Amino acid sequence: MHRPRTATIRDVAALAGVSVGTASKALNGRGSLRADTIARVRRAAGQLDFHPNAGARSLHAGRTYTVGMITTDTIGRFSIPLLIGAEDTLGAGEMAVLLCDARDDPIREQHHLRTLLGRRVDGIIVTGRRAGTRPPLAATAGVPVVYAFLASSSPDDCSVVPDEPGGARLAADHLLTVGRRRIAIVTGPEHHHSARVRAAVTVERLAHAGLAPVTSPMHGEWSEAWGRQAAALLLAQGVDFDAVACGSDQIARGAADALRETGRRVPQEVALTGFDNWDVIALASRPPLTSIDMDLEGLGRAAAELLLKAVEGNPSPGIHPHPAKLVIRDSTVAA
Repeated sequence: MHRPRTATIRDVAALAGVSVGTASKALNGRGSLRADTIARVRRAAGQLDFHPNAGARSLHAGRTYTVGMITTDTIGRFSIPLLIGAEDTLGAGEMAVLLCDARDDPIREQHHLRTLLGRRVDGIIVTGRRAGTRPPLAATAGVPVVYAFLASSSPDDCSVVPDEPGGARLAADHLLTVGRRRIAIVTGPEHHHSARVRAAVTVERLAHAGLAPVTSPMHGEWSEAWGRQAAALLLAQGVDFDAVACGSDQIARGAADALRETGRRVPQEVALTGFDNWDVIALASRPPLTSIDMDLEGLGRAAAELLLKAVEGNPSPGIHPHPAKLVIRDSTVAA
């Protein structure tokens, strides 16, 4: 019985009308090629049912085309969007991501690190459930590492972090733009990096406009319960305020509930801003929350791009801020 010949990279190149080298780069996500060239090569590979031999490719390139991601974000609130973004970038080169949950346990983290190094991953992305800094991974055997969302404490490492100060400025400027002048700040625990940064930048932005917050920044938990309690305290103390800049969407949603229950209209009497643009909170709030989006998927793509450059011998040490954006909804501008 005659068996059909398996298509080769040369067949793909011939059908696409390109060189073998160009076909290989298009299929492996390497080099700088035109988008239409890549599409033509991949279309030809699909027509011929050609699949690159991963083992041969790894042997030839000295790579395994796998990347490890170590996280402490057990519930995936931050690591899953980062993973999606990283896979967008890495998937173009047919690279797989191995996700490892360290659970804030140094021993577990070292176990995962040894496992990833044993699998000869091409690089590692380290992330977590909170921004701020952490010690660098120990003994990575020369494997490139990029820190995403959180930063390494070593300036020699590459870290991609959300621009939280820029986000806080966007929120404060928006409240000023819609005419609010008596602004309260309610945020998370004082020991928390994000809570301190978001509050301090808001105070600075108000000062730049010749204003001060109506009270000192109010610190509490990252929770709706704290948002309700803080709003109730402001009302009980007779504080005159027309806006609340909240350090998270949970806090803002709780504040919105407390204000509504006491007859204060949002945004007509009090405007509210959140932070994180967590859809399940921001969109379900009454009214939906204006919030700062840290673009975690975009941050993941940026981290993966920097990791690929490091794998190719072009590391980019230092802190790389990733821009945030303002998402305006009904809690600051009435529909």
